[in-house]
Amino acid sequence: MLDAQGVKQAIEYRGLIDVLMSDKHWADLVLYRGNVINVITREIYQADIAIKGKYILVVGDATGLIGPETIVVDLQGKFLAPGFIDSHMHFESSMLTITEFSRLSIPSGTTTLVADPHEIGNALGPIGIKAMAEEASVVPNHVHLVVPALTPDCPGLETAGYDITSKDMKEILNYPNVIGIGELQGFSNAKHVYRNTPEVITDLVASTIYAKSIGKIVDGNAPELFGSELAAHIIATGGKCSCHETTTKEECVEKLRQGVYVFMREGSTQRNMAECIRAVTEEGLDSRRCILATDDMVAEDLEKLGHMNEIVKRTIAEGVNPVEAIQMVTINPATYFGLEDRGVLAPGKMADIAVISDLKDMTVEAVFLKGQLVASQGNLLIDLPKYTYPENVKQSVKCPPIQEKDLQITATGSQARVRCIELIPDQNLSGSLEESLRVQQGIVMSDPSQDVLEIVCLERYGRNGSIGKAFVKGFGLKQGAFAESVAHDTHNIIAVGTNLKDLTAAINHVIKMGGGIALTNRGSVIEELRLPVGGLITDELTGPEVSKKIAQLERVAKEQLGCSVHAPFMHLSFLALSTSPKWKITDQGLIDVNNFKILSPVID
Repeated sequence: MLDAQGVKQAIEYRGLIDVLMSDKHWADLVLYRGNVINVITREIYQADIAIKGKYILVVGDATGLIGPETIVVDLQGKFLAPGFIDSHMHFESSMLTITEFSRLSIPSGTTTLVADPHEIGNALGPIGIKAMAEEASVVPNHVHLVVPALTPDCPGLETAGYDITSKDMKEILNYPNVIGIGELQGFSNAKHVYRNTPEVITDLVASTIYAKSIGKIVDGNAPELFGSELAAHIIATGGKCSCHETTTKEECVEKLRQGVYVFMREGSTQRNMAECIRAVTEEGLDSRRCILATDDMVAEDLEKLGHMNEIVKRTIAEGVNPVEAIQMVTINPATYFGLEDRGVLAPGKMADIAVISDLKDMTVEAVFLKGQLVASQGNLLIDLPKYTYPENVKQSVKCPPIQEKDLQITATGSQARVRCIELIPDQNLSGSLEESLRVQQGIVMSDPSQDVLEIVCLERYGRNGSIGKAFVKGFGLKQGAFAESVAHDTHNIIAVGTNLKDLTAAINHVIKMGGGIALTNRGSVIEELRLPVGGLITDELTGPEVSKKIAQLERVAKEQLGCSVHAPFMHLSFLALSTSPKWKITDQGLIDVNNFKILSPVID
C-alpha cells in the first residue's frame, strides 16, 4: 500500500496525464523556444518545456498545452539546463546556515545540495546532525544529508566532541532528509588503519552494510589509494562509492576503472578538477562517473563568483564539451544518488531549470525551482523561512582559558632542529619540512623572517584538555596571530601565530566567544567573528553579511598581520585534517598521517 507521500504523488501524476491527454486542461507554464540541453543524449536543440505544478509535462512542441491562463515565457536564444547539483559539500565550511547558503547558491542555478554534516557531527554528535536535518526541511531547494559513520576519524590521534560509531546509525540514518553515509574518512589511510586500529574497520563495515540494507548511499574517501588498498576501501563502503579526495590524473584513472564515482573537487581552497579531468581529456575515459563538487566554499566566493555554474565554467575551460560538463552536475550525480526525480529535463521530472544566457561563461539568467521562478539576474525572488537553532547546539566550547606557558615548545641549547608542516595552497594535502629555530630561555621561538610559525590545536570540548603544538610554514605572517574553532574534522581550536602572547590572546578570545575566529596583535583582539552554532556556523548574520565579514577578516590578516595566503582561515582549518597526507596537527600533537603516529615537534 502507498504511504501518504506515495498517494500524493499518484494524484499529482494522474493530474499530469489529464493535462496531456485531455483538451480541457492546460500547462501552468511554458518555456517557449529555448535551447534545451539534453544531458541524456548530450545534444542541444530548440524545444519548449511545458510545466504543471512542480513537474515537467513535456519537452518538445508544447503549443497544444497552452491555454488561456498558461504563462508563456519566450526564451529563444537562451539555454535550458537541469538545475545543478552540488554532490559533496559542508555548510559548516562556509560558516553559513543551510538557509543562508541557499540564499547565495540558488541564484546561480544550484537547486540540489548534498551535504555532509561531518563537522557538526564531530562537534556535537546526533543533536547537531538532527538540527541540521530539521533546517533542511524548511528551505525551498532540495537539501539531502549524508551523515558520518565515525567520529573522530582517527581514534587515538585526535579528540572529537562526540564519538559516533555504528551504535548511532539506526538513529541518525533515519533523520529526515538523510540519504546515506558521508565520506568514509576512518578508512582513508587503509593500510595503517588495518594495522593499528582494525576495530575501526569492523565498526565501519557494520555501519555501511546497515546503510545499504535500508537503501542508503555510502560515500568513500580514498586519497592516494591504489591497488589492494583502494579495493579494500571500496569493499568497506559496500561496493559502490565515491571519492572527492582524488588529486592526480593517475588516481582518477585508477578509480574510474574500479567503478568509483570521482567527485572532482573544485572549492575555495582545494582545486583538483583540472588535474582529474585529464583522465577524460587526455586518456579518453568515459565521464559518466565524473561528478563536480565543491566540498568547501566560502561565502564571498558564492556571492561573487557563483556556485556550480562557476565550477562548470572552469571545467569547460579545461577543454570539456559544455554539455558534458553540465552532465557532471546534473544526470551524473542524480544517477549516483538515485535521485530519479531530477537531473534531466524530461516528462515527470522535477521542474528545476537553470536558464543560461552564455554557455562559455555559464551566466545563469534565471532559475526555476519546482516550477516556480525563484531567481532572476542573480537576485533571489522568494523569501526564505527562518530556522531557529536550539540552544543545545550553541554550547560546544567547554575548555577553560589558557596561559602562555601552555603553548611553549621547549628544547635545550641555543638552536633547535624542528619538524615543520608545509602549507600547500589550494590543497588539503600538506608537506613535511625540517627547519632550524632559535631557543630562548629553553623555549623554541617562531621565526617570521623564515615564515616558520607556531601552530597549536587545543581540545575544546572539556574531555581531556590536550594541546598539540608544532610549527608551520606558508602563512607569511609578520606579526600577531589568529585562532578559530573550525579545524577539520574534529573542530578543536586551531591557531597560528608569530608569538606566544598573541597566540594565547587569540585562543582565549575564541573560548570567550563560545566559538569563532579571532585575530590579535600586540596582545589585543583586532578583529573577530562569532560562530555560536557548534563553534562552526553563525546564525546571527545573513549570507552577504558573512561574505563581507570574512572579507574584512582576510583584509586585516593581510594588511595588519602580513598574511600572504588567500582564504587563510580555511587553509588553517585543513591543517588539522588527520586523514589527509602528509603532516597535520591535532590536539594530540603533530601527526604523521602516512605512518599513523604522533611526532615530536623538536627533533632529538
